[in-house]
Amino acid sequence: MRLRGHGVLSAVSSLLLCGLVAGVMVAAAVFPTLAMSGLAAKTGADTFEGLPTTFDVLPSPQISYVYANDGKTLLAMMYDENRRDVPITEVAPVMTQAIVAAEDTRFYQHHGVDLKGVARAFVNNQNGGDQQGASTLTMQYVRQVAAYSARTPQEVVEATDKTPTRKVREMKLAVALEKKLSKEQILERYLNISSFGHGAYGIFAASHVYFDKDPKDLTLPEAALIAGLVKAPTTNDPATAEGLPRALDRQKYVLSQMVTMGYITKQQADEAVATKLTIVGKRTPEGCEAVQRPDLGAGFMCDYLRRWWLEQPAFGADAYERQNKLRSGGYTIISSMSVQAQAAAFKYAQDQPDAGNSVKIGDSEAVMLAAIEPGTGRVQALATNRNFSNDQTHNGPSTNPSKKGQKGNYPNTTVPLITGGPEVPGYQAGSSFKIFSAVAALEAGLPLSHTENVQKQFVSDYPVEPSSPTACNGAHYCPKNSGDQAGDFNMWQSFGMSLNTYFVPLQQRVGAEKVVDVAQRLGIQFRAPDDAERAADAHLWGAFTLGVSDTTPLDLANAYATLAADGKYCTPTPVVEIRDLNGNRIDAGSPQCKQVVDPDVARAAVDMARCPVGDQSAFNACPDGGTAAAVHGQVGRPVAGKTGTTDGEKSATFVVTAKQLAVAGIVTDPDNPQTNKTMSHPVINNAVAYTLKGALAGVPAEDFTAPSRAKAFGG
Repeated sequence: MRLRGHGVLSAVSSLLLCGLVAGVMVAAAVFPTLAMSGLAAKTGADTFEGLPTTFDVLPSPQISYVYANDGKTLLAMMYDENRRDVPITEVAPVMTQAIVAAEDTRFYQHHGVDLKGVARAFVNNQNGGDQQGASTLTMQYVRQVAAYSARTPQEVVEATDKTPTRKVREMKLAVALEKKLSKEQILERYLNISSFGHGAYGIFAASHVYFDKDPKDLTLPEAALIAGLVKAPTTNDPATAEGLPRALDRQKYVLSQMVTMGYITKQQADEAVATKLTIVGKRTPEGCEAVQRPDLGAGFMCDYLRRWWLEQPAFGADAYERQNKLRSGGYTIISSMSVQAQAAAFKYAQDQPDAGNSVKIGDSEAVMLAAIEPGTGRVQALATNRNFSNDQTHNGPSTNPSKKGQKGNYPNTTVPLITGGPEVPGYQAGSSFKIFSAVAALEAGLPLSHTENVQKQFVSDYPVEPSSPTACNGAHYCPKNSGDQAGDFNMWQSFGMSLNTYFVPLQQRVGAEKVVDVAQRLGIQFRAPDDAERAADAHLWGAFTLGVSDTTPLDLANAYATLAADGKYCTPTPVVEIRDLNGNRIDAGSPQCKQVVDPDVARAAVDMARCPVGDQSAFNACPDGGTAAAVHGQVGRPVAGKTGTTDGEKSATFVVTAKQLAVAGIVTDPDNPQTNKTMSHPVINNAVAYTLKGALAGVPAEDFTAPSRAKAFGG
């Protein structure tokens, strides 16, 4: 509804009148003891004409929403203030009427400043009545915008301090604003910026916090109650026992004003007063500890996205600015998380089926799973048998002897166990690292048919401490196999049976530094300082191929995913698409990929990696059995992968990839990776296999591309 007679003449008249009354009237309305002072008059005369008629309107803080990759499943909300702007067309008409009745009954008659209201406040305040400020709805909006748009502490003071100067400034800006915006536009902005208490900012949040519905669906009694909260949102909070009676009294006032204005009848007002309202009073959940789908265990995925966001230059110059934007920018974030994959990973992180039974593990042991899409780097699932929560009330003591007296990470933690970070370098992944030696050998021209004379114990040229249990012949590194295998074996056979004394000599033949380089190209990070130091000068790192450096399930899954994508490495990303408040797509999170291994080499490595998991190479070269021979049957599609075990079985690792998805898992005690407990391979093998099966249920199987005969057999 446009203001009648809203022309140049009336606007100019308002400005002139405001200038005349600004000093005395405004001061009287706000500070009655100053009403007749020279200061008040001088404020109006000297200040009003010199005040600006424009002001910056910075966006008010908005909720950012995080969805699964289907774009529909809401995962989390991030905000500093619970607010989401909506157009006035999505607000029930009765709500707009109620807010006008509650705050500014002459809203459609004035031009930003209600001179009659100022005069009334002047008389009332001079006669000792309840103090009235004479602020119009437009002036209230100007005041809130000034506070939100303040860039310095001084600007904050100027926007909120109760002074005649501030009031005069609001008057002039309100008149100027009404020359630019329609009444509906001002009303829309007012409804979106105002605080309604109980953590609700703006009408969208208020509607959901108090009545769990959209603003377009508000009824008359609900709208009147919400409109009455603006005056004193904390005191009148209807979600509290103390505030509810006050809120209902204020609701009656709003309804009576609506009757006076002709918006509703007396009968409608009486019926509204008699309506018993159900106040939900539920604060909108915020952050990764309050994910919307706890049944998916998506807290760790949400936290991975948050940590990733803080590293992206697209969202600010530093982590503080980036966090600010995430919690106030009103982004719509389509994450890479697949509901289907995450549901499977979460299920099997808790319980691992084994031939119809369940294999149970101890509380200190963590089953950590990561799933990533080859060719895009999109992380589809992150899950573990922990709750993503900072509440350590019921956590037991840490199992790490060096952290005596500290709480452990079970059952609640926010430590990034699956993806790693400064506090989590990772865990040893054992023989799953042998694939890096195989790739380096293939790059050096050795085919899959290359044989080594496998011995029960190999005396290498690599040095080791004489006191090491792996030392022999003085200070030589001398690994053994877990079995008694000996003789000539090729790469397919040795990888399928996980022969240590094939891959250490293979690494020695091509150079440990080249094997480490392959691992780095495929995405393995060396977070532990000792590992990073060895990687920088890797020539003598003899045990590297046996997986003695720390890694994470996510890094390991992506390394195998890179090979499944024919050697194309993609930086892991937790998002599919990000749009700002205006719907503009943000250039961040798109797949960042590059070819790091020759496609034929990658295909050969995958062909070899089909042997451990009970699948068959394109050349029928896999031996019978394998270290995880049941997996091909469990998953029911072409797969490649590898198990890994550390000395003393302090951790157990398994990684398996199909053409469309790679899943890696590690089971260990994350508080104390040097635990004396023995970790169970059936636990992690089944968790990974069934996660892959569940994640790809309904997705047509796709075979791997066979390598060339030259990579397979040489020549």
